[in-house]
Amino acid sequence: MTAPSLSYWLASAPAFAGGAQGAVEGKVDVAIIGGGFTGLSAALALAKQGVSVTLLEKGRVAGEASGRNGGQCNNGTAHDYGALSARFGKDVAKAYYRVHCDAVDMVERIVAAESIDCAFHRCGRVKLAAKPAHYDKLARAHDLLAAEVDENVRLVPPERIAEEVGSDAFHGALIQTTSAQLHPARFGVGLAEAAARAGAQIFENAEVTGMDRQAGGWKVTTSRGSVTASRILVATGGAPAAAPFAFFRRRIVSVGSFIIATDPLDDRLIDTLLPNRRNYVTSKNIGNYFRLTPDNRLIFGGRARFAISDPRSDLKSGHILKDVMGDIFPALKGVGVSHVWGGMVDLTADRLPRAGEQDGIFYSMGYSGHGVQMATYMGQMMARVMQGDAAANPWRDLDWPSVPGHFGKPWFLPLVGLWYKWQDLIH
Repeated sequence: MTAPSLSYWLASAPAFAGGAQGAVEGKVDVAIIGGGFTGLSAALALAKQGVSVTLLEKGRVAGEASGRNGGQCNNGTAHDYGALSARFGKDVAKAYYRVHCDAVDMVERIVAAESIDCAFHRCGRVKLAAKPAHYDKLARAHDLLAAEVDENVRLVPPERIAEEVGSDAFHGALIQTTSAQLHPARFGVGLAEAAARAGAQIFENAEVTGMDRQAGGWKVTTSRGSVTASRILVATGGAPAAAPFAFFRRRIVSVGSFIIATDPLDDRLIDTLLPNRRNYVTSKNIGNYFRLTPDNRLIFGGRARFAISDPRSDLKSGHILKDVMGDIFPALKGVGVSHVWGGMVDLTADRLPRAGEQDGIFYSMGYSGHGVQMATYMGQMMARVMQGDAAANPWRDLDWPSVPGHFGKPWFLPLVGLWYKWQDLIH
């Protein structure tokens, strides 16, 4: 097992060449804090409207969650559609589900319009039943989705599972056929280059240390200088420890998600294990997700441990993931692992995104594992919101209470992990 490394995606992406040089200074219409998909997408949309934009990123663009995920761009929400209907009613549930589908379409449009080389293609997402009872639940979900909101779903019965995956570990599957995959770091760099071409100033290595109200706007202080802006968009995901982000820090729980990338696999082996080369996710609460890269590596991830991502945790998780991968696919037990990394998934308590305005600060975050498409979509939507179109925000009617007992450090993650392990055991 290799030591923790830069993610496979970041290691195989070009450097961003369009970054602003010199000090952060001047006055702009909008300052965006965070250089992931949300911030970059918003910067692109605003700059194309002629709005002056400065984007401030603590590290490198797409360097955190946007460049450390599984590279899946999936239709559907993080929820069972039936549960959404029970909570909100059928009309709202349909709207939330379709927003996630529209988000994948938007990623595809941006990739085409900006000629971003990120290997985007529609491959379908397979949800694999880890237990026979899970297949029964998937069958009910399929019938409801097909009848009400998504005709692009297909059920794979247990006796035909080998058509989708060469493993004895699964008992049928549900396919959302219009889901897609891409190279997320190349997509992120492509977004940044497009935004810079449109006129946005993008500063890397510019950590925000303060936000202060001024007449008619804000002064944003960074490690590279300060800028004044009429409006601010916070697009940080898991909020930093700095005082300006305290409101968000109490409402976002950041959980480590860990990934390994194998050495390139033989085409004949892939034809046996993953003949249709789709996106895959298992049905357990503490499950796994995997897909192939264009150069035939298997990206295999999951919440191997309920912990934050750091080098020690990433390495421990890498060993766990390699063992699980070998259990699912015995033919891969001896395969080499070239990359081991972790990233933080930003969760809200109900796993629905949140976006809006708080004390004069615009924000969008909390994508709960669906950030590749939803962050990109919400960047575009928040650009419209900041220009006066409040109805563009699909999450505008959701309240957002703080998580009880949560002040930034998720001390309760081990307890959550035990709860999910118990649920996986008994259900």
